[in-house]
Amino acid sequence: MLQPVVRLVWLGQVPYAELLALQQRWLRRLQAEPGPDAGALLLCEPAGPVYTTGLRGGLTSEETARLRALGAEVRPLGRGGLATFHGPGQLLCHPVLDLRPLGLRLRTHVAALEACAVRLCELQGLPGARARPPPYTGVWLGERKICAIGVRCGRHVTSHGLALNCSTDLTWFEHIVPCGLVGTGVTSLSEELQRQVTVDEVIPRFLEAFKETYKCTLTSEDSPS
Repeated sequence: MLQPVVRLVWLGQVPYAELLALQQRWLRRLQAEPGPDAGALLLCEPAGPVYTTGLRGGLTSEETARLRALGAEVRPLGRGGLATFHGPGQLLCHPVLDLRPLGLRLRTHVAALEACAVRLCELQGLPGARARPPPYTGVWLGERKICAIGVRCGRHVTSHGLALNCSTDLTWFEHIVPCGLVGTGVTSLSEELQRQVTVDEVIPRFLEAFKETYKCTLTSEDSPS
């Protein structure tokens, strides 16, 4: 039986707005006329610091002004979850997928994203990574979150996804309560392995984990469309 095909689009290091614009184009395409492919896997490394909030908010107007004064963008998004940070040294993965060819529902899609991040950590030599039960989301090493997850799904098509800290400057997280979880910390692959781990280094292993988890075939798309 042939596996569903997912288009792989690697944007490199780009402004966060560029990822959102491409995501919107793929969303319109899939929702207007579902095709033979399952959708696209959009990957990038943010070029600058961005704080985002989800459907449940997470930042007051005063907090938003304070964060912008630090030189960061602040963007409200239509994903699940509360406030988090995106920036250089972080792998952003936005699968824009029609879940039906993949045989998934929203809950199993979120679990699959968590499984991808856990598998990547294992391949990088961190076997202790795990997902945690609600109210926790994402992937954790002990009490420290290494990967945040927030998704949206409409008419069987997903958007947004995960943010995995590779060599992220973790001090940016000190200005918020990440994902609204008091008393927890954040970490990165570089912090845990005590060496510089770049986004470029982890991409091949992440793609391996994605193909294994989603049971799909990835085909490269040379230029965003």
